[in-house]
Amino acid sequence: MSSIVRATPAQMTRRVIVLAAAVFAIVAGQGQMALGWGQTAAEFAADSDATLKVAGYAFAIWGVIYLGLLVYAVRQVLPQTGESRMIHRFGWSSAAAMAGIGLWIIAAALDAEIATVVLIFGSLAALLFPLLSNAGAIRALPLRERDRWMVVWPLAMLAGWLTVAAPLNLITVATGNGDLPAALSPTVWAMIAIAVVAVVALSVTQRIRTVAYALPVAWGLLGAFVAEQPRNASLALFTLAAAVAVLVGAIVLSLRLRRGVERRDSTEA
Repeated sequence: MSSIVRATPAQMTRRVIVLAAAVFAIVAGQGQMALGWGQTAAEFAADSDATLKVAGYAFAIWGVIYLGLLVYAVRQVLPQTGESRMIHRFGWSSAAAMAGIGLWIIAAALDAEIATVVLIFGSLAALLFPLLSNAGAIRALPLRERDRWMVVWPLAMLAGWLTVAAPLNLITVATGNGDLPAALSPTVWAMIAIAVVAVVALSVTQRIRTVAYALPVAWGLLGAFVAEQPRNASLALFTLAAAVAVLVGAIVLSLRLRRGVERRDSTEA
């Protein structure tokens, strides 16, 4: 089990900020849909999706992600929850990422395109940095360790979805503004984006050895496959191949976790 110490007042302040950021992200997302204010995330993505499209149902994953973030945020703010390594190292980064996705909903509703690109890539970077810099410690977490399920899983799932959503966001904005370079066809640009997403997904999974990050990536790619089938068969098949590669590769990588080696590595993280 991880060594745990009680949170200091400064650490409790950080935890409250994390909880506030999670609540803000959830309220922004659900409130926008409930009030019908501006564009939803799916509508924003569909606004200029001539290059790459994702089926609307894929965005339902936000319900699972929001639930995970709420579990993470509430648990870490409880007085009896110790200041573990995972809670400490993901605290500020997770707050920044959750605030970012909440602001992204507002920017998308207002059709502030450049702001959406900056916010989504910033939120992704805020999560990838602690995931990769603490990879050894993540790999060393015992299967029943609460931090694995209540810290790493929720944040890794958010990072995984953003890994798909960020390039899609960029391509959508570039397509809508006519800024997609004409050197390559839109289909080739879409394939390049999908290939990059798949490589990043497998690379990160190879480091952290948990399937939580790759599942939303595969889900998003499957959503693109479903959406592209009627209009671009070659892109659809390429996307399906990428989704299968990510899912199968992530499962194989996660099952190959070698406890003795990973625990030794974790002391260097």
